[in-house]
Parts: sequence; structure tokens; C-alpha cells
Amino acid sequence: QVQLVESGGGSVQAGDSLRLSCTWSGRTFNNLVMGWFRQAPGKEREMVASIGSLGTAHAGSVKGRFTASRDNAKNTLYLQMNSLKAEDTAVYYCAATNEGGAPNARLHEYIYWGQGTQVTVSS
Repeated sequence: QVQLVESGGGSVQAGDSLRLSCTWSGRTFNNLVMGWFRQAPGKEREMVASIGSLGTAHAGSVKGRFTASRDNAKNTLYLQMNSLKAEDTAVYYCAATNEGGAPNARLHEYIYWGQGTQVTVSS
């Protein structure tokens, strides 16, 4: 059974930092594209970052503040979030595709999802 489990969310002040982790089990994702998404109340789920064997991409709204990385030896995906803003408040999800290669922002191609972790940023 494939599982992705996020951790590291919480409530912080604007300007603070958080690091999210996503640990996977049940199969290997080492060469597959994985990503971080977020969904704020009343809004659609959006890509935050995507990481594949050919590189990493970040959404424009987080570029320069957030960094996605992965440690395949630990089966863990990370999202380092710095200079957090109130508009970053959302439930953050990690997800994985069955494809390798370039980063991918197409939500429907991610077939494995974690349960999400809440990030709340107060201004």
C-alpha cells in the first residue's frame, strides 16, 4: 500500500520559516516526479513546487522563498519555506506521479497524494 505522509506544518508569524517533510512508503519514487501543492479555503489546489530527475520548478508566488528538495535514501521530500506570508496559509499536500523527467504542474497527473498538513501564517 502506497502512503505519503506530510509533517511539519503549524502556525507561525509572517516572516518565519517552516520545513515540511513528506515520507513515502509502499513503492519507490526515486526517479519519478513529485510535487508540493497547496489549497487555501475557497481556492483551487495549486502547484507550489515540482521536482523530477531533470530539475525543480517553483511557482512564481513562492520563487526565492520556498525550496523543494528530496532525499531518496530517506524516502523523503522536503519543502523549505522562508519569509512566510499570510497568503501562504493553506493545507499543503505532497504528491507523486508515475512519470519521470521534467517537473510537472499538471495536477491530474499526480496519482498519489498525502493527507495534507495545515500551514497558518499570521500577519
